[in-house]
Amino acid sequence: MSADWDNARRILCVRLDSLGDVLMCTPAIRALRERRRSRAITLLTSPTAAPAAPFVPELEGVITYEAPWMKTSQAHDPQADLDFAAALAEQRFDAAVIFNSYSQSPLPAALLCYLARIPLRLAYCHENPYQLLTHWLPDPEPDKVIRHEVRRQLDLVAHVRCKPSSTRMSFTVREPDLDTVRAHLDRLGVGPEQRWILLHPGASAASRRYPPEQWAQAIRELDERIKLPMVLTGGPHEQPLVDEIREQCGVAVHSLAGLLSLGELGAALKLATVVVCNNTGPAHIAAAVGTPLVDLYAMTNPQHTPWQVRNRLLYHDVPCRFCMKSVCPQGHNECLSKIAPAQVVEAVCSLLEP
Repeated sequence: MSADWDNARRILCVRLDSLGDVLMCTPAIRALRERRRSRAITLLTSPTAAPAAPFVPELEGVITYEAPWMKTSQAHDPQADLDFAAALAEQRFDAAVIFNSYSQSPLPAALLCYLARIPLRLAYCHENPYQLLTHWLPDPEPDKVIRHEVRRQLDLVAHVRCKPSSTRMSFTVREPDLDTVRAHLDRLGVGPEQRWILLHPGASAASRRYPPEQWAQAIRELDERIKLPMVLTGGPHEQPLVDEIREQCGVAVHSLAGLLSLGELGAALKLATVVVCNNTGPAHIAAAVGTPLVDLYAMTNPQHTPWQVRNRLLYHDVPCRFCMKSVCPQGHNECLSKIAPAQVVEAVCSLLEP
């Protein structure tokens, strides 16, 4: 079994979710790459996550695909999927590793790789996949165990004897991006040796967003307590949220919302003294670059806590925890809304201590 995988030179890693999900696969991708140094690893991912690929040194390339079985995809002609499988076949991959969370079926991606004539296909599966997967592990989650997403994927590739030299997540910060962020900070009056707090209030899922009024209160209390510069970040679409928080907080807080590329956001996260954010992509980037993190953690799932970084995980336990929903099905979002701003302040202060 492992001999076939040891001979695989061109491997397709499939993760069709978001940026954070891709980052949590990077230790397993490193394991695949290090098993044979001449290997070329290509990532097949969603258009949303594809921008992460240039910052993952283990990858040689990236292919984007809006898979019809993913919740964020739009309806399209099924012929497009058959055409994509044919185009994928032309790449002549030797093997495919399908990364998924336990709540997702690997079988649609396995069928795609089967139609693309990729001879070796590895994934977890809850049911017998027969010919769709050549190598598979019965999925023990969630009935027997629930693992961190990073550990789940490391255990998968260990099935074909791949173990990494490091289990840290990958995100390479580039010098030009650091220079750009330093220039932004200088413009804001934040000196190169000065400690400062980065706050990222957005998240793709509504169920994972700490309420804006509580962000504003936390900023107000932080300003009273620590007197350090604070900088809000977010994408262009999150500019209204950042503006709302700045207006409500009533204290001087800077904003770089809408001004940073992904690489520059990674640089800002690396340069910050402490990061405060929801359970979203920037939390995983912060963990990858090693910046202490206060994670406002919605209890939608248990697998995405900060990995191998100093952190404070804040949440309010609720009976409806681990709902796996993008919108709170109860309508109250209490796993986040019941986190007091004072808890956020105490968490930040504890991470500022040596």
